[in-house]
Amino acid sequence: MVKSNAPIKKIVIVGGGSAGWMTAAALANDLGQTCDITLIESEAIGTIGVGEATIPPIRYFNQRLGIDEATFVRETHGSFKLGIEFIDWSRPGHSYFHPFGHYGAEFDHIPFYQHWMHAHLNGDETPIDEYSLAWAASKAGKFSQPLADPRNIQSRFDYAYHFDATLYAAYLRKYAEARGVTRVEGRVVSAAQDPDSGFLTSVTMEDNRQFEADLFVDCSGFFGLLIEKTLETGYEDWSHWLPCNRAVAVTCERSEEILPYTKSTAKTAGWQWRIPLQHRTGNGYVYCSEFLEAEKAEQTLLSSLDGAPLAEPRHLRFVTGRRNKFWNKNCVAIGLSAGFMEPLESTSLHLIQYGIMRLLALFPDKAMSPLLADEYNALTIAEYERIRDFLILHYTATQRGDDAFWKYCANMPIPDRLRYKIDHFRTHGMIISDERELFHNPSWIAVYLGQDIVPERAPAMTRHRPDVPVEQRMQQIRSAMAQAVEAMPTHDAFIDSYCKSAAQ
Repeated sequence: MVKSNAPIKKIVIVGGGSAGWMTAAALANDLGQTCDITLIESEAIGTIGVGEATIPPIRYFNQRLGIDEATFVRETHGSFKLGIEFIDWSRPGHSYFHPFGHYGAEFDHIPFYQHWMHAHLNGDETPIDEYSLAWAASKAGKFSQPLADPRNIQSRFDYAYHFDATLYAAYLRKYAEARGVTRVEGRVVSAAQDPDSGFLTSVTMEDNRQFEADLFVDCSGFFGLLIEKTLETGYEDWSHWLPCNRAVAVTCERSEEILPYTKSTAKTAGWQWRIPLQHRTGNGYVYCSEFLEAEKAEQTLLSSLDGAPLAEPRHLRFVTGRRNKFWNKNCVAIGLSAGFMEPLESTSLHLIQYGIMRLLALFPDKAMSPLLADEYNALTIAEYERIRDFLILHYTATQRGDDAFWKYCANMPIPDRLRYKIDHFRTHGMIISDERELFHNPSWIAVYLGQDIVPERAPAMTRHRPDVPVEQRMQQIRSAMAQAVEAMPTHDAFIDSYCKSAAQ
């Protein structure tokens, strides 16, 4: 393969679904008509998703593409998400909320959560949830969009979406095709490589059609047709830290009220998700096959649905981890072909989004500089590892001893960096953050406290602020939050007036 610093002219994306069409839409939006973009997918293969929960960065991806929010939510039969309720994770009968946004409001140069912690350790029994506007609205079944003015309490929360992942892919397909992306129906069966460089030169389909390209994006899912089956990149297995390796998923009839949050309930050998959409509810049971049989997992899931099932349950297998490289030669893996993080904190689409945005930021020419690939891989590995550690926190910080799976999780060795973070919080009430942390301080606080990692003492500076009227300020914050929630419409009413789907 002759290397050149000429611009890339042809891109082939292998695989559709959310990963493929998010990639196609973003590339088409940024590259315009300067590049020939082809996406190859087979309707016979289908997609994984039965409903998707997201985190707030998805809003910025859609905004970058110029997508109108109300139209997008309507077209995907979506709803709004203020956070995740975790039920029975620390111990049976206990729940907590991971909110999108902040706790309280800042009234001193010492962070609000540290003042709350000092008060809590000195006898104030007000839970930190009571200072989360996202939780207060969720508990009341309310929703409105946050205000931009930082002086207003309504600016202290954020939101994401629940939506039908299949419909999202279809929506982005229309977007991408309108901007020149060519869709080819069929199955890719092999890829050719340059004998000298090992770079990919073309892919071949079942009917022997061939497609050449300068850059290939592997969105072929767990199979990893290009990144693994062809380039043999290798995979780093994290199942010793995140042992769940199976899931069973099913949709059911929607309940009367569409909750503005996701539910995650700890179960035997794993946990169950509940994602409310306008037209149905997505449900799934993520579990470890070493501790639970597939038939039992399916029975448990079906017995706990809020409505009648709408389809046969689907069983999935996976290994949590990542490719050794995400960008190898002239191939970039995005989505499940890049790695897998179980959907505990709704990071699946974020990792797709992150991979796409990083590719655009480091977009190569035909020379395909290895320096660009090295930087892409280093940044993406760090992102995966930071998310991995946050997920591990949910499992290791548990008092459940009701089955062998949870006993294993409570006692398993964990990464040194995560242990260091936990030790700081438990000892001093300090949040230790890494650069470019996806989950900011409120997220770590929610899981630490929600799963009973309570500091032995508040940060020392909280004892040096005697002139700050902390109790008065905290009461004012609770009062302002109560008024804000009272003024909000219900989640259902907001959807009806803003983005009601015809499928309801």
